[in-house]
Amino acid sequence: MTSPVPEEDVFVTLEINGRVVRCVTEARTHLIDFLRDEASVLGSHVSCEHGVCGACTVQVNGEIARGCLILAAQVDGSKIDTVEGLGTNALLRKLQEAFVKHNALQCGFCTPGMLLTALEFIERRPSTNRAEIRKAISGNYCRCTGYHSIVEAIAEVAESRRGPGVH
Repeated sequence: MTSPVPEEDVFVTLEINGRVVRCVTEARTHLIDFLRDEASVLGSHVSCEHGVCGACTVQVNGEIARGCLILAAQVDGSKIDTVEGLGTNALLRKLQEAFVKHNALQCGFCTPGMLLTALEFIERRPSTNRAEIRKAISGNYCRCTGYHSIVEAIAEVAESRRGPGVH
């Protein structure tokens, strides 16, 4: 009896940004490659492929994760959100506006990962300070901004959620 799917391939079903995507992919396909190559979701980027730069950051069932460290088959049946899929999130919108205001994005390569990291951090720690923000985003590389403007943008949004005074 022959299998309809070669042994090295797997059938994966994911809900990506509210859209169900079902397809056969190689068992070794990383989530970030699946998103970009199979689902044509291009907001998250491929960079270091070792989980240290944060460019591939996505949400898996509401938790941020590095798309280059997870195989698509490992998250079969999961809900995946990328920066594009969270476009209606009011807090993400405020972060995006603050990034523009503070020039916290230059080339934009790190921006999707920074935004998702900042979103999760502020949702969990609305009463924060700049030192905590720096620590929270320390797993995301930015080669352009020097981080100061990113920290200022995130701090502005955090402060707007709790009121001024905590630095």
